[in-house]
Amino acid sequence: MSIIRSEISRRARGAVMAVALALTGLMAQQAAAADNPYGLIDPKVISVGTMGDSKPYTFITSDGKFTGFDIELFLNVAERMGFKKDQVVFTGQEFSALMPSVANGRFDVAVAAIGTTEARKKTVDFSDGYLAGYLSVLTPDAKITDAASLKGKRLGVVQGTLQEIYATKNFKDTDLVKFPDNNSAVSALNNGTIDAHFLDYEAAKDYTARFKGLKIAINIPSFDAPAGFVVRKGNDALREGFNKGLHAAMQDGTWKKLYEKWFPGSPMPAEYLPKP
Repeated sequence: MSIIRSEISRRARGAVMAVALALTGLMAQQAAAADNPYGLIDPKVISVGTMGDSKPYTFITSDGKFTGFDIELFLNVAERMGFKKDQVVFTGQEFSALMPSVANGRFDVAVAAIGTTEARKKTVDFSDGYLAGYLSVLTPDAKITDAASLKGKRLGVVQGTLQEIYATKNFKDTDLVKFPDNNSAVSALNNGTIDAHFLDYEAAKDYTARFKGLKIAINIPSFDAPAGFVVRKGNDALREGFNKGLHAAMQDGTWKKLYEKWFPGSPMPAEYLPKP
């Protein structure tokens, strides 16, 4: 009987130890979650992948700082989440590398007027939309006036963008030439390597101001793929934190002020304006 009691006692102690270890592990997990509620790579810093040449959305100033509509809006949202400006680190990349870099854990978020599509949502998650606009064809050629006139032309697109997706599907008789960024495409446009460049309306408008020989020939509505902040698949805490901050920025008029600053004279979607 003493042997049986000893075995029962040993098993009981083992069970108690197992429960204690499980509780310790749970408490450690809860402590880690409390220290890093948004599941960031570094709990004290938001690492952001962006672009340095996509004015007026995201670009680098002469003193090496990132700015633009998306940058200022993101900093405002981050501040609402408890992060100061020096706790947000921006790193420039080519557009095509942004979403893979978030999916692979290099960045916590990608911010660069990135349109939300079902195909992209297979590998990353998006915040709620905060921007919608037009896709535009920029060209010096007066004969390019509509989609039909692009037939047989060499059309530039930035690799991985909505413009590339749209052009591949809809401009089948056009020779698409892929570039890493808008600046290289516009350089090719100005030296005659390509006939036109397909990009976002606001960026196209900026290039027409800088290069007098260029004009916007075609505008295509793109309100079915609003821009959102890109986060790692399954990081719901960070995505919901962004959504809460975005909604607050829209409701208190911050979004409206930034839009008027960076897109003067452009149409303003009602869904992003303060609700009465």
